[in-house]
Amino acid sequence: MPEKDPRVELTPAAAGLLRRLHATHGPLMFHQSGGCCDGSAPMCFPAGEFRTGGSDILLAELVVEGVPEPVTFWMSRSQYEVWAHTRLIVDVVPGRGSGFSLEAPEGVRFLIRSRVVNT
Repeated sequence: MPEKDPRVELTPAAAGLLRRLHATHGPLMFHQSGGCCDGSAPMCFPAGEFRTGGSDILLAELVVEGVPEPVTFWMSRSQYEVWAHTRLIVDVVPGRGSGFSLEAPEGVRFLIRSRVVNT
């Protein structure tokens, strides 16, 4: 059963891109560190390629129609402390994102939009 108020959502454009990436790369995951190199952009990797640890929080297991397994969304604990009062919305915009994220060659990049939620 889906969460009533999920912490992370996908726009239809993001879900479509994840279906395409899954077809090429298999199971996927997101990580958002908030570090100097990737800013607040979520980075998409093949599942398990980015090693998470005790300083990371699993925020969501995103269900994407047409993708058999959930796409996990991880965030560094320090970044989460800043974003804890928001719902994160993963979207896609034209432009080049991080060279490490799977969508980089597609001419688009994942982007976080947010909406304040009652805590």
